Amino acid sequence: MTVTTHTRDIEIATDAGTRVPVVASRELPGAPIPVARLVHACHEKTIDDGLAAIGASAIDRAALDRILTYCAELACESDAATCPSCKRRTDALGISTLDDFIARHREIVVGDGAVRLVGQGSETLHTPALAALEKTWSGENYWFWARRVLRKLRHGIRRAHIQGEAVAGPGETPAVILVEPQLADNIGMVARAMANFGLDDLRLVAPRDGWPNEKARIAASGANYVIDDATAYPSLEASLGDLTFVIATTARQRPLKKPVLTPEEGIAALRERIARGERCGILFGRERNGLETSELANADALVMIPVNSRFASLNLAQAVLLLGYAWIRDSGRGTLGRVTTYESPVSEGLNLGSDRLAPKEELFGFFDHLESELDRLGFFNPLEKRPSVVQNLRTMFTRMALTQQEVRTLRGIVATLSKGKGTGRKPST
Repeated sequence: MTVTTHTRDIEIATDAGTRVPVVASRELPGAPIPVARLVHACHEKTIDDGLAAIGASAIDRAALDRILTYCAELACESDAATCPSCKRRTDALGISTLDDFIARHREIVVGDGAVRLVGQGSETLHTPALAALEKTWSGENYWFWARRVLRKLRHGIRRAHIQGEAVAGPGETPAVILVEPQLADNIGMVARAMANFGLDDLRLVAPRDGWPNEKARIAASGANYVIDDATAYPSLEASLGDLTFVIATTARQRPLKKPVLTPEEGIAALRERIARGERCGILFGRERNGLETSELANADALVMIPVNSRFASLNLAQAVLLLGYAWIRDSGRGTLGRVTTYESPVSEGLNLGSDRLAPKEELFGFFDHLESELDRLGFFNPLEKRPSVVQNLRTMFTRMALTQQEVRTLRGIVATLSKGKGTGRKPST
C-alpha cells in the first residue's frame, strides 16, 4: 500500500490499484483506517464508543469534524478515490446489477460453502446468506451516514435530555419481552412504541449488542424512562420467571396445541388477568426469524395479527406498536393526538373549536343573498329551470354543514364578486 498526503486529516492510499481515502492521524496504531470505516463505527455506536472500537480515540473533535465533512461533501470525487463497501465505488466500477457484482469475483462463498457463486474476477468473498448479499452488494451510502454523525457531533443527541414517566404502577401493564434483539435501533423504536401506548415494562433476553446501549436511547426519541428501566436477562426462562400468563406473537403456523388469539382477544385476556392481580407479558421474537417453536412452548397462548397472507412478516417495532395500540384502545385511556398545556383533548367527529354550526336563519339569509345576485346577473337561464337549480344549490350548501364563520365568508365572497371591493368596487346604479 502506498500513501500520498491529501490534507492534514486525510491521505489517499493506493491499494491494489484502487485509491482509498484514509485517516491520516500519526497517533493511530496499525494500518491506516479507511474514512468509511470510521464513519460506520461512529454511526453504529456513539461517537466515543465508535472511535474506541476501531482504535481511533486519539482523534480530537476538530479533526473528526474535518474527516466527516470530507465524506459528507463527497470530496473523494475530486480525488478520484473511493472506500471499500461504499456505493460510490460500486458505481465507479460500473456495477449496476447483482449479476455484475458476482461476475467481478472469482468466487462468492455462501454460508458454510454448500453454495458458491462463480464469477470471472480474482477475489473471493464470503457472505452469510444470499439474502444478505442481495441487500449489501451495491454498497452503503457512507456520505449520508457522515452527515448524520456530523449533526450529532455539532449539535449533540436530539431529545437525549427528555425524561418521561410511567403512566401505571408495577404490574398494571403487561411486560414486553424481546428475545435476542439484534439491533439497538430496534430496541429504541420498541421503547418509543411502548411509550406511545402506555406500556413501560421492557425486558430484553440476551440482546446481541449488550445492555445498556446508548444507541437504543437515541432511537427511543424521548422514551428514555422505558430504556432506563429496561432489564436484560440471560435467558428466556429468567425473563418470564415472575409472570403467570404470557401471550407470544408469531406469523407462522406452529404444531402446538395452544389457543390462537387476535390482538384484541389477546389483550382482553391480559387485562382480565391483570385486573385479578396477575403479572402478564407479551413475547416478541428476533428480527430475523421470530420465535422458535421451543420458545413458543413457554407461552400460554399465541397471537397472530391479521396481515396480507403473502407478506406476513412485521418488523419488531411494528408488532409491538400494534399490540400496544390494542392495549390502549381497550383501556379507553388514550387521547386523540397529544394534550398539552395549550391543547385540550379532541373528541371524535367534526371539531369546530370555538366556531358553531350556522343556524337555519343565517343559511336562509345566505341563500337569499346568493340567489338575488344570481337573478340580477342573469344566471337562471332559462327562467323555468330556476326552481330546480335553486333546489340543487340549497341542497349542496346544506350538505356542507356550514359554520357561522363559513357562512360569513361565503356572503363576503358573493358581495365581492357582485360589487367589487375597494378600488375595484362597481359604482351603484
